Amino acid sequence: MPDTLTDNDWTLLLEKIRDDKCTPFLGAGTCSGLIPLGGDLARQWAKESDFPFDDKSDLARVAQFISIKMKDTTVPKTKLAKMIKNVAPPDFNILHEPHSVIADLPLSVFMTTNYDSYLTKALEHRNKSPTRVICRWNSSLEIQEYLAKLKPEQKSTPTPQKPMVFHLHGISDIVDSMVLSEDDYLDFLINISKDQKALPARIQRAFSGNSLLFVGYRIADWDFRVLFRSLVTYLERSISHLHISVQLPPEDKVSQETLDEYFAISNIRVYWGTCEAFVGDLSRRWEAFRRQENG
Repeated sequence: MPDTLTDNDWTLLLEKIRDDKCTPFLGAGTCSGLIPLGGDLARQWAKESDFPFDDKSDLARVAQFISIKMKDTTVPKTKLAKMIKNVAPPDFNILHEPHSVIADLPLSVFMTTNYDSYLTKALEHRNKSPTRVICRWNSSLEIQEYLAKLKPEQKSTPTPQKPMVFHLHGISDIVDSMVLSEDDYLDFLINISKDQKALPARIQRAFSGNSLLFVGYRIADWDFRVLFRSLVTYLERSISHLHISVQLPPEDKVSQETLDEYFAISNIRVYWGTCEAFVGDLSRRWEAFRRQENG
């Protein structure tokens, strides 16, 4: 199924990237083949924990069940953090590797709902000096200590050469920062809506003043649904900007048309295809755009 972006959409996106007016969001699909996707991991954990309900592919719900069963909310987070630690990062020299393609773009702020450090490593591979920042969505002392240790220059205005990688749903190095279970997602939405300090001013500007690019998400996943809900206010403020979401195509045309209408409400264009196909297109178009710009 072909993408639904027009040549004008692509041109506008490339111009936004050139002008540092684009904020990419990276989801789990960018790690496909490295870390199990949410549905696969949920089914594995459901089997191991004797999950008694039908929705065995819902990671947030299975994680919630494990937390209740073990009487410890950190058990599923620690389990996932150890898994991520034992996985080698991707080869950033591979053609069209998602993190590498995104890291090559001259942008100051990168967003991710992933817990790994692959985007930061990809930026370093591009000889940039990124700073990893996590969302202050709960009152964990570990989160406060992590943010307090950032050097003054790391808190200054990010640039394309010294970008900020903002982990909206936490990092595996700090288990308390991870948004994983149903309760976590609900607490996250509640807390960032009532605590303006949860999202730094620079991040809020990256939401409301830029075009947003979502890569590696599925509309049915909790991380995307909660991300989308948390951005509703910012999307309303930036209705004049182009926003793009890369989505795997549904099985039938009617579903695609319905989802197109759903996204259109927030002025989001949809690229129907795989993450790999999109970053391949983006890489080729960006290189051609740069050559044309440079004469």
